[in-house]
Amino acid sequence: MPDDIGSQPQAVAAAAAPAPSRAANGARRKRLFMILGGVVLAGAVIWGLYYFLVGSRHVTTDNAYVNADTAQVTALVAGPILQAPVGETSVVKTGQVIAVIEPADYQLAVDRARAELGQAQRRVGQYFANDEALGAQTAARTADVARAEAMLASARSDYARAEVEYGRRRNLSASGAVSGDELTQAENRYQAAKAALSAAQAGLAQAKATAAQSAGQQKAANALVAGASAEGNPEVAAARAKLAQAELDLARTTIRSPVDGVVARKSVVVGQKVANGAPVMSIVPIQTAYVDANFKEVQLRKVRPGQPVELTSDLYGKGVKFHGKVSGLGGGTGSAFALIPAQNATGNWIKVVQRVPVRITLDPKELAEHPLRVGLSMEAVIDISK
Repeated sequence: MPDDIGSQPQAVAAAAAPAPSRAANGARRKRLFMILGGVVLAGAVIWGLYYFLVGSRHVTTDNAYVNADTAQVTALVAGPILQAPVGETSVVKTGQVIAVIEPADYQLAVDRARAELGQAQRRVGQYFANDEALGAQTAARTADVARAEAMLASARSDYARAEVEYGRRRNLSASGAVSGDELTQAENRYQAAKAALSAAQAGLAQAKATAAQSAGQQKAANALVAGASAEGNPEVAAARAKLAQAELDLARTTIRSPVDGVVARKSVVVGQKVANGAPVMSIVPIQTAYVDANFKEVQLRKVRPGQPVELTSDLYGKGVKFHGKVSGLGGGTGSAFALIPAQNATGNWIKVVQRVPVRITLDPKELAEHPLRVGLSMEAVIDISK
């Protein structure tokens, strides 16, 4: 019995022992919740400060790519490729020869056009000479008309005098005052004067006809040369234009680079026959590359041209930063210019946040130090506080 009484306090003590352990666990959990709450609160404060100081002043996207106004070089004349001295990845300068088309046929065309120009110049020179000669001839025929008119006037005077004298002699012969010989002589003079008058009239008519014919010929000749010099004559001008076109076609057989850049796509090889307008190669002016950054429409509220932009590329990593400026915003979203535009007038429409391309120009010095290539991925951060 005493053993049972002694063991009861020990059992009670053993039953009361877990109570402090549960209290300690509760305190520990409370401290953990307080620490977790403090961390969450601190994170919220930090995020709020970041958004207020940084995030609200910048918009960012990694949907950005390098682009450039690639020069698509095409053949302006047809023919086989004689030379193609540059290849893909070659760096070329403005005016550098990048391909040559066989020029023999075009050289012959130039020689032929030059000969035709010489013929036209000689032909037009003859036109001017004929015009001068016919002008002199017309002046001579005009003088002939004047002489014929003078001769006609003299013949009329002689005829009138002979007619009067013959009439007087004929009247006097009836009374015997004039001998028959005198009457005969007067009649002969009258007939001669009459014949001379007829001849003078015919001569004047002939002179006028000849003068009119000469004037017509001179007018026709003058029409070929009027209003222009020998070099400005339409025939010479047409021949000269034909020569200029032939020389231009010959010059176009030598294809030169229109810009400084890198050959990105070569479409011809030596011996290949190309048609007029056929693509020869593409040249990318990497020194004037720019970035098209596709921002969400909700990010563009404060984006304006001229705002500074900081960019990084996957090629060089975060250690190399590019600086640029917003050049402008695109005229529409990417989906608006898709080959198959989105059809939103349906019952199953789901709103999708659209992206608008923002053109960003880059610092040429930074581009020269760290060249970029078309299509490279970029990350762009626009400072919208400025």
